[in-house]
Amino acid sequence: MLATKKKQTIIKKNQIHDKDTGSPEVQVAVLSTQILELAKHLKKHKKDNHSRRGLIKMVADRRTHLKYLERKNKTRYTALMKKMELA
Repeated sequence: MLATKKKQTIIKKNQIHDKDTGSPEVQVAVLSTQILELAKHLKKHKKDNHSRRGLIKMVADRRTHLKYLERKNKTRYTALMKKMELA
């Protein structure tokens, strides 16, 4: 889980307007941070299969958001990919 302050800073960096918390850009950024933290945890705790399942679900969810954004607005998708260094 992300700390509230860390999550708020991620949202502020990626939001489109002042009250934006649900755009695909914000959701992908939050998911990416959670994925990185969980990956670190799993390197240390190799047998934690419950967390591994959660990681796989988060990766699939991020992929779904990225596909949606690519389908709806290609320029925002490419900007997000460059910003998040995903591709």
